[in-house]
Amino acid sequence: MKILLHICCAPCAIYPLKTLRNEGLDTMGFFYRNNIHPYTECLRREETLKSYSASMDLRVIYQDGYDLEGFIRNVAFRESNRCDYCYHERLKSTALMAKRGKFDYFSSTLLYSKFQKHDSIKSIGEAVGKSVGVKFYYDDFRKGWKEGVETSKNLKLYRQQYCGCIYSEKERYYKT
Repeated sequence: MKILLHICCAPCAIYPLKTLRNEGLDTMGFFYRNNIHPYTECLRREETLKSYSASMDLRVIYQDGYDLEGFIRNVAFRESNRCDYCYHERLKSTALMAKRGKFDYFSSTLLYSKFQKHDSIKSIGEAVGKSVGVKFYYDDFRKGWKEGVETSKNLKLYRQQYCGCIYSEKERYYKT
């Protein structure tokens, strides 16, 4: 069975990749980039993922382009619901890629982060999977949070301090 795993960053891929491989799933990654700001942050995460994936013999599809403007247009004046939009876009892109590649499932490293809205990700993933025709593979990867963090530190991987979007960066660093 083949699964396409949306990967937001290398550190968040560690535990899900280990779990999926242990379950016998042939795993390939997909790096979606339109939600990661600024562009230098996107490049740094992509570079780290390329290094990590090479060491893990993980094939990864890297999204072309960088539609910052599209992301901003779609969340402007809806900032309080931006995460649902972002989850939907990433999961939909992954599901469509999985369908084109004839994968049996798709999933996301978003399910690993204890900072993400887990129930929303699961719900959106299942709905997208149903509409696209590829099953959403659900697993609560948060149980491996500590292990993934420790492994990423031992591997000296770049570890970002926010989810990726410019709004999250502001929330992380700007204190009123």
